[in-house]
Amino acid sequence: MTNQPIYILAIESSCDDTAAAVLENDKVLSNIVARQAIHEEYGGVVPELASRAHQQNIVPVIDVALKKANIDKSQLSGIAFTQGPGLMGSLLVGSSFAKSMAQALKIPLVAVHHMHAHVLAHFIDEAGYDKPEFPFLAMTISGGHTQIIKVKSFFEMEVIGETTDDAVGEAFDKSAKILGLPYPGGPLIDKFAQTGNPKAFQFTKPKVDGLNFSFSGLKTQILYFIQKHVAENPNFIEENKNDICASIQYTIIQILMDKLKLAVAETGINQIAIGGGVSANSGIRTTLKEAETKYGWKTFIPKFEYTTDNAAMIGIVGYYKFLEHQFEDASVVSKARIEF
Repeated sequence: MTNQPIYILAIESSCDDTAAAVLENDKVLSNIVARQAIHEEYGGVVPELASRAHQQNIVPVIDVALKKANIDKSQLSGIAFTQGPGLMGSLLVGSSFAKSMAQALKIPLVAVHHMHAHVLAHFIDEAGYDKPEFPFLAMTISGGHTQIIKVKSFFEMEVIGETTDDAVGEAFDKSAKILGLPYPGGPLIDKFAQTGNPKAFQFTKPKVDGLNFSFSGLKTQILYFIQKHVAENPNFIEENKNDICASIQYTIIQILMDKLKLAVAETGINQIAIGGGVSANSGIRTTLKEAETKYGWKTFIPKFEYTTDNAAMIGIVGYYKFLEHQFEDASVVSKARIEF
């Protein structure tokens, strides 16, 4: 292998964020994200609007990523893009652009599984952040996913637990909606929870066998709880907002931690890495850090900008796949659902 640096342009367009990054080997030179505010008035992501916004954003985002990295497109070694899972219209914008650019530049094309990227974001070379050693347990928590993964190598991963219904991010956002908070409500629950009493209100944790999760019952329980108390006192939410948010967040974190403890007991692996948008939650980060001393775990929490959807995490998978010559041709197809 030569000592020539490998420059990867990475494109992420799985949902409503258009993102591009440039990596030099495993180091991030730029990581640009264009967010789509248009969905806020609808209370969720509208697929048709998302794909249109990607079409508007993709050229300027890639242009800024290259300029910020101080890299000319002629220096690129390969282009990585999100193949799936995600919204089909959104994925197609990213994949079409990646294919065209790779063909025009005559450089390799690398397809990346979005959830693999959340797991492997920990391998970005970032000052002050350790990299886990194989094997480790990864917990990916986002608006669309809640999984516990046994990670044996860069390309060998096994899902050992996942949600049977709602993802944890949905549980946060739907609870926020019940409380009348604007979309996306998960970060607002986190914000209000910081000054609330997590044990003010008790919610029952769902009983789910093994390492799987369920959040739909908790969401229903929160809905009935709010309806009952608001009927008795119309100002209940406003008067108890911080405590309600803290109690909801505490319950969700306990559900996640119970399954992690079980996964550690079953596998004997005590290296835990988290990823996905919900890993930006301050309560989860604090609880996981406390677990290092409480349970003797070694925990890995990615840099904040690598938790939500971003292209740097696509780029790091692209880099490792590039080293293995795992390339695609123009016939590669985007997939809304894709095997882990």
